[in-house]
Amino acid sequence: MVLHGWGANAQDLATVVPFLNLPDYQFVLPDAPFNHPQVAGGKAWYDFQKNNQGYYQSKQLLNDWLLSLAKDTGVPLNRTILSGFSQGAAMTLDVGLHLPLAGLVALSGYLHPITESPNSAIAPILLVHGRQDSVVPLSAAQKARDNLQAMGAKVQYQEFDMGHEIRPEVIALIRNFIVTQNSA
Repeated sequence: MVLHGWGANAQDLATVVPFLNLPDYQFVLPDAPFNHPQVAGGKAWYDFQKNNQGYYQSKQLLNDWLLSLAKDTGVPLNRTILSGFSQGAAMTLDVGLHLPLAGLVALSGYLHPITESPNSAIAPILLVHGRQDSVVPLSAAQKARDNLQAMGAKVQYQEFDMGHEIRPEVIALIRNFIVTQNSA
């Protein structure tokens, strides 16, 4: 499952899927539930400009949808990897920390303040961020890494000389993480 960023939609990350070269895997790319306030056709998990309006509703919708996904795909949660880019990465971490998933991939993202500690083991996490990211500061990824490790999460953290983007070397890292988690 792959969650897009603020102002994008499911089609934005669909172009990345073929480059992962994982033909035996199913990819589910949902649209966020809210229309973006300025981008025609763009979606949002919540509205940054209105005090994160919709955040809790979106978090609940995503959680409920993930819990029902196994019925539709035949893939249990413990074989599912949740991933996201930017705002989608934040949602990946916020929701994924509380579910028995195979792994979490957060690209150019951040972690909201955690109000409830995970009540079970946390899935392995891949955090990737660009050192020149002008949208989500590098410090946000480093803070997420540190907070996740303090919670006991196994975090694979990687910085690249890039901006707010996904480069080929990141795709190779994601592919390796997915294959490793699903063979464990």
